[in-house]
Amino acid sequence: MVIPVAVADGSRSELLCAQPTGDWRRLLYWIPAMGIPARHYLPLAEALAAHGVAVAVHEWRGIGSSNRRAGRACDWGYRELLQDDLPAGLAVLRARWPQATCWLGGHSLGGQLGSLYASLHPAEFAGLLLVASGAPYWRRFRHRWLIGAAYVLAPWLAGLLGYLPGRRIGFGGNEARGVIADWSRTGRTGRYAAAGMPQDFEQQLALLQLPLLALRLRDDWLAPQASLDWLLGKLGPGERSVDVITPQDLGGPADHFGWMKTPAPIAARIARWLVAQDAVVTAHAGTVA
Repeated sequence: MVIPVAVADGSRSELLCAQPTGDWRRLLYWIPAMGIPARHYLPLAEALAAHGVAVAVHEWRGIGSSNRRAGRACDWGYRELLQDDLPAGLAVLRARWPQATCWLGGHSLGGQLGSLYASLHPAEFAGLLLVASGAPYWRRFRHRWLIGAAYVLAPWLAGLLGYLPGRRIGFGGNEARGVIADWSRTGRTGRYAAAGMPQDFEQQLALLQLPLLALRLRDDWLAPQASLDWLLGKLGPGERSVDVITPQDLGGPADHFGWMKTPAPIAARIARWLVAQDAVVTAHAGTVA
């Protein structure tokens, strides 16, 4: 199912949705990695739907079905993604399926932006799911000096050309210079901020207590354990389930993108965790009663 999404500033895109057969009540709003079109997550969405979980895959501004393309005359940053695009997509879903219990999840940068959005709107979600995600802080990587240099060069190149030519250099998509400025700032400082937004995200994240599942890919150098630990360390107290996915689990590469080719094991882990969360909620309700 394809659902159109329109934003007040004229930006448009499409949500790609997969629904289970029969009755269902769990809905996962999924945010892609930087530069990855929503359609690449359809196998994951369909695998989750087979486990009784409906999925709506967000489309990044500037990617895939979006009517925007980054350039010197067309720019945006985290502010537009967090204040305009994500609320618009989620509003469409709530209007269509108001009774569903909504979870928020994402891959790589999608997991980071999901965490930031959840920190601003914690009451809207039952929990948070991260796959191959972690903070981009340069000190948390093995080749730290090379990573640190990239956080200096990327915004310089984006400013020079009007956008980051990710397709040409082999990293992300063609990214807006505002997004690259916000992303690289976190990479250099280890702290989250969004140009044009007054919120203290470090403080907001420290207050976030939603249940969380984080799945790390064993051979993922783009989101290593130290990177994930840095992100999780920003969050407030709450249930944290962290699991490592191996090549044996997937029957193939357990790296940043390889899991997308065989997403069924990831979908099964997510579905089991969601069922367990339902059991926790039911038990709590019985205790309160």
